[in-house]
Amino acid sequence: MSAAITSLASYGSDSDSENESESNAAAETNDPDATAHLKPLQAAQVTALSVLNSAPEVAVKESVETGIHLDPTLKEVTFNPSFETMFAPEFGPDNPFRTQQMAAPRNTLSGYAEPAHVNDFMFEQQRRTFSTFGYALDPSVDISQVSSASYIGAVEEAEKSKGVTVFESGHKKPDKRKKVKGGDAGEIDNFLGPWAKYIDEKNVAKPSEDEKKYLEEYLAKRQKRGRVEEEAPAEEKTILHVKDMFDYQGRSYLHVPQDVGVNLRSTEPPEKCYLPKKQIHVWSGHTKGVSAIRLFPASGHLLLSSSMDCKIKLWEVYGDRRCIRTFIGHSKAVRDICFNNVGTQFLSAGYDRYLKLWDTETGQCISRFTNRKVPYCVKFNPDEDKQNLFVAGMSDKKIVQWDVRTGEVVQEYDRHLGAVNTITFVDENRRFVSTSDDKSLRVWEWDIPVDFKYIAEPSMHSMPAVTLSPNGKWLACQSMDNQILIFGAQNRFRLNKKKIFKGHMVAGYACQVGFSPDMSYVVSGDADGKLNVWDWKTTKLYHRFKAHDKVCISALWHPHETSKVITCGWDGQIKLWD
Repeated sequence: MSAAITSLASYGSDSDSENESESNAAAETNDPDATAHLKPLQAAQVTALSVLNSAPEVAVKESVETGIHLDPTLKEVTFNPSFETMFAPEFGPDNPFRTQQMAAPRNTLSGYAEPAHVNDFMFEQQRRTFSTFGYALDPSVDISQVSSASYIGAVEEAEKSKGVTVFESGHKKPDKRKKVKGGDAGEIDNFLGPWAKYIDEKNVAKPSEDEKKYLEEYLAKRQKRGRVEEEAPAEEKTILHVKDMFDYQGRSYLHVPQDVGVNLRSTEPPEKCYLPKKQIHVWSGHTKGVSAIRLFPASGHLLLSSSMDCKIKLWEVYGDRRCIRTFIGHSKAVRDICFNNVGTQFLSAGYDRYLKLWDTETGQCISRFTNRKVPYCVKFNPDEDKQNLFVAGMSDKKIVQWDVRTGEVVQEYDRHLGAVNTITFVDENRRFVSTSDDKSLRVWEWDIPVDFKYIAEPSMHSMPAVTLSPNGKWLACQSMDNQILIFGAQNRFRLNKKKIFKGHMVAGYACQVGFSPDMSYVVSGDADGKLNVWDWKTTKLYHRFKAHDKVCISALWHPHETSKVITCGWDGQIKLWD
């Protein structure tokens, strides 16, 4: 203390000379207050100064080494603590609810596990042996250190069986199943089921000898028929209905006519379209309902139709409007047809599970494809350099891509949860849109089997018919809630809520939608056989008239005509309206 006082008393500053001059001036004035701050410090004042300590607290070496506790609330540490100090447990009062189990040391979630090495196979062997026979080797005894093995559990049983395990040969898990009359479950051929012991053999109904013979013949015939259907597709043939296949210049019927009053080679649509009002022709030749119609690409001077009578027919749209050729090659109804870009070939999809490629001019079947599933729709890739590839929507929820050159499947798009109903190419054929019985719409990049856009709302219904608008901007989808929904076909594929076409009854039928070439009108058949015409801008139902006796399944507006519409129905007729 005296040393501190001495040091404080002897503490000086650079202004000592100023203090001396001040004391001399005060002495001259004889003022006691003026010289008070120059007098020696009293004892009380010295004690107060000695308690004051402005230096920061610094832990001494001993306290650091002895593991001083570090307050977890501190934001700043004035020394370098060791790892043990940093991670030491927090000090505090005892937990009154702490049980003995909680206090026990733990290194796992469930308790304390001692370090040990046990072979996985040995552990599983002993665990299964214990669960089966009731005994296992004692894990606390090292077998290498003792002469005989010791067991835990059923020790007597272990000694009797000499400690065999479940994996050793000749020892199986005892069969606890009860023996029943008619054999046990292991003898499946003789097993009559759990009620066998209650069956009286005398009262069991059995077929007579004649009935047995008939059943055997029937089953053999059925199996044979099934094998024939699987092995061989229907024989393909064609019938030419016109006298001469070529004209005087050697041109076939695929040649675009020049004398029909319309420029069929033009790529520009008509300036203005008008409502069709009267029937001008009926193509009749199919004996059952017509399922699909397709116009010849670009020109539209020929019409291809597929029917439930298993036949495909090619018709003239101009001139005499004759049936030119019939293609026969499916054993069941034909579901869909599709031309290639130039119209020289077309694909057909039938319920006999075959897809067939035909030559439009000669009628020959070039090749056939199948994956043992029913194809619901088929489309060629519209790109000029991919005309050898086509996709088909199948009944097993897949979209399958074939190469016509090799006849092999080259890609599968397997994301739908129901049968695939339609495939429509959009965005300059880089993408295609598919709809399905799973009430969803999916958008795919070509050759990438993962959909990049999935549209499904709780309020959506299945959309079994989709048509791309002539300008390529919109998709018209026939919804099963009696509406035609319009989705954007570029970028976002959003539903256009301002364009919903209503007023017809189509629930349960895949009625194909059509557009007028100038995008003024939307046409569609319905379940009552009527043709409905809506205005595109206002979505108002303009015109409605009876077109067929049964369902009007498809309506096509001719791409080069102002008011010609072709319809087909389940009454087997194809009609031209103007």
